[in-house]
Amino acid sequence: MKVIDSIDELRRARRALEGSVAFVPTMGYLHEGHLELMREANRRADHLVVSIFVNPTQFAPGEDLDAYPRDPQGDQNKCAELGTELLFMPTPDNMYAGDHATTVEVAGLDEVLCGQSRPTHFQGVCTVVSKLFNIVAPDVAIFGEKDYQQLAILRRMTRDLNFPIEIVGVPTVREEDGLAISSRNKYLDGQQRQDARCLSQALAMAWRAYERGERDAEKLVGVAKARLRETVQLDAIDYVECVDPDSLERLNGDKRYIDEQRGAVLAMAVQVGHARLIDNLRLDRPLPDALR
Repeated sequence: MKVIDSIDELRRARRALEGSVAFVPTMGYLHEGHLELMREANRRADHLVVSIFVNPTQFAPGEDLDAYPRDPQGDQNKCAELGTELLFMPTPDNMYAGDHATTVEVAGLDEVLCGQSRPTHFQGVCTVVSKLFNIVAPDVAIFGEKDYQQLAILRRMTRDLNFPIEIVGVPTVREEDGLAISSRNKYLDGQQRQDARCLSQALAMAWRAYERGERDAEKLVGVAKARLRETVQLDAIDYVECVDPDSLERLNGDKRYIDEQRGAVLAMAVQVGHARLIDNLRLDRPLPDALR
């Protein structure tokens, strides 16, 4: 495995690869969710390229950029074990010139869900991912469905900007008790770790109501919120929304009934201790085993 921090060197190494290339962009502190993305990448291409870059442009002032967990040596070991051929670990100075003035935004899709409370976040994500796509030039890029809004936005960005890249989403990897695996779970102490299960439990309760025939999205949101309120205060709930899987349009008001052909995603963000946790579930798909 080559560990590279230079854009020019990465491009040279990438051109030397014969065959298809799968790319997994990450912010490091790798966990089982990331490793599953790499396994999927290995199944889909001849070569695996991984990037580790804590992207400053997707953090707003006061967010956890400086505190974001890091483990560069452990990350390198994990990447090597999964067969990574090129590990790209640039610095912010390598990725952004001092007078960097260009950004990428997917209008509309970034205004709902997490975009409501983090209005500059997805602009930062789209900008850095488009830069990484240009640097790595992969055939396929792998992302987790836990960040469902991010996945939908990057699919639209890839289509709109004509990147010749297949975007693949991998189902959320969960702990045995249902909690979605996340780097930010590190912030949770013992009791908070137990409390965090309320997110996946709320999603499972709404799924069961959908399975019983409920198609009113507002009622399904109410089911999920009621479970969350048993554990956390109202002001800890950033949002609970039922949205269209592709457009991320809210299903409420006159449009609150779910079209069974299109399905729906129930998504939420909840503050538990110092951790802002997100989770989601496609209501029209089978319930994951960890949520049964």
